[in-house]
Amino acid sequence: MNQLKLKLWDERADQAQEALDTRFWNDEIGMYNIETPCPNGECNTIFHYWWMAHAVDVLVDGLLRTGDTRYADRLAALHQGLLKRNGGVWPNELYDDMEWMALAWLRAYQATGQETYKETVFILWEDILTGWNEHMDGGIAWQKSQLDYKNTPANAPAVILAARLYQTFGDAEALNWAERIYAWLKGHLVDADTGFVWDGMNRAGDGGIDKDWKFTYNQGVYIGAAVELYRITREAGYLEDARRTFQAAVTELADAGHGGLPDEGGGDAGLFKGILVRYTAELCKADPGSGVAADFLRANGDLLWSRGKSGDGALFGTDWNSAGGEIIQLSSQLSGIKLLEMLAELEGVRS
Repeated sequence: MNQLKLKLWDERADQAQEALDTRFWNDEIGMYNIETPCPNGECNTIFHYWWMAHAVDVLVDGLLRTGDTRYADRLAALHQGLLKRNGGVWPNELYDDMEWMALAWLRAYQATGQETYKETVFILWEDILTGWNEHMDGGIAWQKSQLDYKNTPANAPAVILAARLYQTFGDAEALNWAERIYAWLKGHLVDADTGFVWDGMNRAGDGGIDKDWKFTYNQGVYIGAAVELYRITREAGYLEDARRTFQAAVTELADAGHGGLPDEGGGDAGLFKGILVRYTAELCKADPGSGVAADFLRANGDLLWSRGKSGDGALFGTDWNSAGGEIIQLSSQLSGIKLLEMLAELEGVRS
């Protein structure tokens, strides 16, 4: 691998991480502001719990890539800030939120060995399992106040988490949960003909499937779930599931001309592309024949850097094909960082 190219993605990831730190971090609350600019923290009218989980994830990316202790220090500060902001406890009302938080702190534990992060993971995992019930023949609910609504966001990340708990701690029960949840998800919310993943079912209490909600998020987490089970079992069917869903995502969602992922809007949706990117990178690492997926990520990285970067720094809006506006939300910034960090990691693996 050309060392200049390898260094290029490292440098770009560094610039984006620096923008996150200098333009979003708020020492007074021990968390990131939800947008920039945010004079005196006035933008923080909402606690975006799951955005902060993804901020943990990108800090772990930076730590693993560079070994720089500033990432570990920021993780420690964020852990304290989040616990304080959430009232001294980790669980909340949304099962998918808790899954993202547990996934992020599991990676932080693996990277640092800090026992308090491990404790956080198991507190959350115990609560997450209360979401499984027999409405719609199984599956984890989306939220505690609507136990009969089941969706991909609450189930696929749970598979990834359970599989990683098995891989990290040898928890056989967690592996059983991973396989059980995956089977339910594949049987209920994955198009058998194409591998495209639907968002959810029974949202309106009528048993219907939300097939009009076509999000990058759902494709990404299902790819990630399949890859993790493939890593454990080496069953080819899981890898084939991941490949089919990746191809379905590209066919259904990517621009036919430049291959870029869509602008899905701000708020929570600003994170969606980053989720697909992260787990497509996991597919690339697990599958020696995934050159097309790696090329797809590089094409999006080139697009983001050449067209989607703000003029005053490595700040990213929701559209990777054009620069963001005066206000950049944390969610879209994190997605951009994920893409750059994944490219830096993949180029390092190939070098």
